[in-house]
Amino acid sequence: MKKFRKVLDGLTTSSPGGTMGSPSCGSAAGTPTAAPTPKEIDVQETLVSENFQLCKTVRHGFPYQPTSLAFDPVQKILAIGSRSGGVRILGRPGVDCYCQHESGAAVLQLQFLINEGALVTACADDTLHLWNLRQRRPAVLHSLKFNRERITFCHLPFQSKWLYVGTERGNTHIVNIESFILSGYVIMWNKAIELSTKTHPGPVVHLSDSPKDEGKLLIGFEGGTIVQWDLRAKKADFRIYYDEAIHSVSWHHEGKQFMCSHSDGSLTLWNLRNTTKPFQLTFPHGKIQKDGRKESCKPILKVEYKTTRSSEPFVIFSGGLSYDKAGRRPALTIMHGKAITVLEMDYPIVEFMVLCETPYNNEVQDPYAVVVLLEKDLIVVDLTQSNFPVFENPYPMDVHESPVTCTAYFADCPPDIIPILYSIGAKNKKTGYSHKEWPIAGGTWTLGSHTYPEIIITGHADGSIKFWDASAFTLQMLYKLKTSKVFEKPKPGEGRAVELGEEDPFAVQMVSWCPHSRIFCVVGISAHIILYRFSKYDANTQIVSLEVRLQCEPEDIITPSENENNPCFSEPGSHSPQPHHQYPVSPGSRTPDSARDNIPCLKVKDKMVRVPPGYQSDLVIQLLWVDGEPPQQITSLDLNSAYGLLAFGNCNGLAVVDYLQKTVILCISTLDLYGATDPYQRLSRSPRRNRQSTSEHCMRGLSNFYSDSKKRIRTSYQSLTELTDNQQSIDMERSKSPTSVHYPTSLHNDPRILPEPVASLRASHCSPVFYLLDNESRENSFSRSRSSSVSSIDRDTKEAITTLQFGESYGRKSDVLPTPCLWVGTSLGVVILIPLSIPTDHEERMEDPVTVGPSGAVQMLKGSMLRFGFLDCNGALIQSPYEVWRDLNAPEDPDRPRRRKLVHFSPSSSQDAFGEGHLAIVCSERQAKVFLMPSQSCLFVHNITESSFVLRADVVSLCNSVCLACFCANGHVMTLSLPSLRPLMDVNYLPLTDMRIARTFCFTNEGQALYLSSPTEIQRITYSQEMCDNLQEMLGELFTPIETPEAQNRGFLKGFFGGNAHTFDREELFGEAAAGKASRSLAQHIPGQGGVEGMKVAASGAVGELARARIALDERGQRLGELEERTALMMTSAETFSKHAHELMLKCKDKKWYQF
Repeated sequence: MKKFRKVLDGLTTSSPGGTMGSPSCGSAAGTPTAAPTPKEIDVQETLVSENFQLCKTVRHGFPYQPTSLAFDPVQKILAIGSRSGGVRILGRPGVDCYCQHESGAAVLQLQFLINEGALVTACADDTLHLWNLRQRRPAVLHSLKFNRERITFCHLPFQSKWLYVGTERGNTHIVNIESFILSGYVIMWNKAIELSTKTHPGPVVHLSDSPKDEGKLLIGFEGGTIVQWDLRAKKADFRIYYDEAIHSVSWHHEGKQFMCSHSDGSLTLWNLRNTTKPFQLTFPHGKIQKDGRKESCKPILKVEYKTTRSSEPFVIFSGGLSYDKAGRRPALTIMHGKAITVLEMDYPIVEFMVLCETPYNNEVQDPYAVVVLLEKDLIVVDLTQSNFPVFENPYPMDVHESPVTCTAYFADCPPDIIPILYSIGAKNKKTGYSHKEWPIAGGTWTLGSHTYPEIIITGHADGSIKFWDASAFTLQMLYKLKTSKVFEKPKPGEGRAVELGEEDPFAVQMVSWCPHSRIFCVVGISAHIILYRFSKYDANTQIVSLEVRLQCEPEDIITPSENENNPCFSEPGSHSPQPHHQYPVSPGSRTPDSARDNIPCLKVKDKMVRVPPGYQSDLVIQLLWVDGEPPQQITSLDLNSAYGLLAFGNCNGLAVVDYLQKTVILCISTLDLYGATDPYQRLSRSPRRNRQSTSEHCMRGLSNFYSDSKKRIRTSYQSLTELTDNQQSIDMERSKSPTSVHYPTSLHNDPRILPEPVASLRASHCSPVFYLLDNESRENSFSRSRSSSVSSIDRDTKEAITTLQFGESYGRKSDVLPTPCLWVGTSLGVVILIPLSIPTDHEERMEDPVTVGPSGAVQMLKGSMLRFGFLDCNGALIQSPYEVWRDLNAPEDPDRPRRRKLVHFSPSSSQDAFGEGHLAIVCSERQAKVFLMPSQSCLFVHNITESSFVLRADVVSLCNSVCLACFCANGHVMTLSLPSLRPLMDVNYLPLTDMRIARTFCFTNEGQALYLSSPTEIQRITYSQEMCDNLQEMLGELFTPIETPEAQNRGFLKGFFGGNAHTFDREELFGEAAAGKASRSLAQHIPGQGGVEGMKVAASGAVGELARARIALDERGQRLGELEERTALMMTSAETFSKHAHELMLKCKDKKWYQF
């Protein structure tokens, strides 16, 4: 704990650009302030660097670019591999684990060690990894890197420690799972096929042991060759040569038949008694044409042949549809007896897997579900019902239903908000799901002790908003809101719709939410704002619309002023507050010669609409076209329910709206905000040059990502879904295999969507939300570093409003009591304070106008402004005042009239005297400062970064204290103490920040943050040491001690005539004593860190170990009991044998040898 004391004498002691912690105070004239100020500020800072640690917590959403699938039928957990090297392991709701291979290579195949708590992954860099799942955070135990051959297929028999590995050369190697060392036993391709064969059979695409005899291995080659290899005799039992390429093979459980899928859309059934030709050949989707030929079909990529006790077997396969029908969706076909059901999918099928009751391949399978992994979804089909319904997915796999364009994160919300949102959203849930429980129910998860209500809000490209319950490291959708319902559908080809991106005119740009008043505000790409109120009742409403003309006429050229590095404080006391009607509001005149003047981008519904319970639109604000030029995108927004005000700005100016009276009280250009205190000298341009430049500036939007031939605006969500997806390069030769998963070529090859460097977020006239620079100015602005010097600011740029904050503060130095104020931050690092005069009485507030005073203090920082925050003089965070929620649609109660109930957090509420003021935290891209209000003295200043710039900054509460959290473009996450701005943590978290992360990164209280790690996934992180310490407790347990089900009794005859499957000893064949050592150059063993991590987890998870020990003791006791029974039987048998032998001896005692 460190105590900071600061004596304030009102004199300038050093420049604002000093180092962190240096006192830097002063006023515009350098004279003492007139307002009473405390002589000493005593702030006890409790946060130290030991309170901070950065780590990932959990990842939500659908795995991006999935490649493979695996299921443990005993543990009932599912694993999904992805193209970027990630592995998601899913169990019951709450059990969701993400692992990442360090190499980042695509995961080709997954194999569970069934009921062993381990997973084998085969990656595109020809490396095998063994993951330990007996810890909450899985880690790699062993790795095996193949140097000379490429892995194409793996197979691990149940309860075996020997893994079969097929390669591209057609060879089959065997790996010991325990030691992860290669066996000397190798099945070479030239020995597997006949010597007379002249062609190479191709890569190995299938490996499986015979259900009838584990000593027989079935090898499928891509070229159409199938070989059953006798592992004991080291020779082939039979060879099948088929004309069509093979994609997959599936056994009948008796081991007498197997089925193959082929590239011509056919299925072949082979009987081991006669392997010269297929026992059955079918084209499930190939119809006979008029000329008698079969129509050509697509390849069947995978087939599964599963038997049941009570009915006909299931044949389930993907692909095989005919080519002639264009536009047919991908399908999964289920053949059950004579019935054929085709399930059409929304996305291409990557992989599917049939879930069966037994893990043994030589028993009746009895399938009960099929898991289908699509490119952008995961579905599970119920096979026990004739109509094959799907299970309701408990995981948040639809985050990307429409591309995510913005995020917001709220921790420690009011406890009643989640149940209310859930009850409203539950009424709109889809129906028709299977009534059975979700079959992937493995693992254990309990609600941790460190939980509190958390909500994540995502905005989407189609204008929809989703509220998610994010409490306790889970994610469940609560409520969905469609903002597009407020507007008429834009007609294709309509002039203004075309230029404004007719594909997604409702895309959400930013959101603002007050959980206490339940007022919600949405900013859209078409320069529109929608304000929503929450109600538990439906209503008939007329949507109120306001149109605002926010377009400055003369363009401003910024030139350096003489005192560019000095803070400017103004006291325009001679100006009186101006009423709202003196500011220009949008005129409604429209003339034929200016068809695109004074019109909005979208048309609001003008008729009465019935709105359901939930969030209901209360006000729509739209910016207007001016002289044929569209409105600029909105770059900043803030609302305050206690004041009843909403403020927004863009690169043209600022507007403040009274949403209670539905009026515009301020609409002003950025230049006019300064009045006589403008720190820059601006020169006007000629009107013609101005018109040409603004027409290109305004409409380009994100066109810096596209070629100049594209003239229509594009929303920034494209940078989230298409740019810098960190595509992993998979050798294109490998995708030639018909069994490989095909991917489109890398997006980096398309010159239209080449990503700009992250420095493009530093457009000096707009916030990092949307980018409004054309190619010429972008090249100019990004080629030099930005600083507070005005000479480095582009002469073609405009000053944008980048951040806004309502709060109780002191508009002028002479103020004694705090009043409502609006803090305004611009892209040039200027802070402007605007005092507001708001009627306090309820009736007066609804009738009298809100007046806006002249601009107060003007401060300057380096870089574009990002965030404001307020502390009292004891260092406690001052919350913004708010209005307590009231349902405007509720029935009237005459005894309790509906009046506004306001909650204020005045800076002086915790002080003994009114004149002590408060602290204002001001953060820009480069710098943070702490000012004492109302004296406007700068107490502390800290230069956050010199080589990069801050993308996101928030004042957050943590451990009953507050700090400033920052995320930089170079991937660093930093925290600074408040108010002293001491660096507490600086972690190089992300090596490279792309546009998606930059757009979606956000901090919240209690040491949490999130960002969109891929177009389909949300990554949550924590920077709190306390949460990192409790992470093991809060995460789900993947492995649960379960006794392996016993194999069915095969019976005497089956055991006698069915071969010696149970006497097969792999150790005897594949061990070093029999097979020798493999060549060292063939594969390299790499030890992993999982063993060390496992020891740590074992030390902390004593309860789990005790449970495992108890089960082990029970199993041992059961085995001892069985042993005792068997011993008793053997003793009885021995006594019987002895008795019979004695009788026989007595009988033959006196006989001679010749009498026998």
